[in-house]
Amino acid sequence: MSRTSNCADGDIVQDFLSVADLLEEPQLAQLYAYLAREGEATVQDVMDDLELAQGTAYSYVNRLVDAGVVDVTDDEQPRRYAAREIDLTVTTAAGDREYTITPALIDAVGRRETDADIDTYIDRHGVAGLATALTYAVARERGEVTHRLMAEDLDISPLAAEMILQALRPVVHEHYDIEESGTGLDELDIDDGDGADDA
Repeated sequence: MSRTSNCADGDIVQDFLSVADLLEEPQLAQLYAYLAREGEATVQDVMDDLELAQGTAYSYVNRLVDAGVVDVTDDEQPRRYAAREIDLTVTTAAGDREYTITPALIDAVGRRETDADIDTYIDRHGVAGLATALTYAVARERGEVTHRLMAEDLDISPLAAEMILQALRPVVHEHYDIEESGTGLDELDIDDGDGADDA
């Protein structure tokens, strides 16, 4: 499912609508991210690991299968399910930027119900803004940028930048190959608003 959204193709529209459902419903995003991490799982695995009721687990899995973002990999009982790879590039409604919907972004959206910082960031900046923050979070974990640089680039406060970078850190380490460098360019170097460096 690696495509761009500006093709005049019915499959593209279906792909986008399927992925849009994931981005609108954190529970579905969380389930998709779980299946992407696990490789394959049964509904019982979903119930146990995500602590979902049986009816809810079956309903969510079936919705993802119907949407075409999850495949049945084994028809024998118990059925096994796997997430399809998603890499869909879309343009914002304003047309001012593009972003790519990946399993990592879907995972981040799925965490909004359990992470207030991610939830607040999406409320303020949308999923496109979260996609941008995720790009900075990957660069930060690789030691390429600091929270202050992100804040300056995106015209947000250094504190807001640090908070979303910290919230996205587990997502980055789950989905990207990050070597532990220990550089910590700006860990704990949060601007408290007094204009002075805390270091």
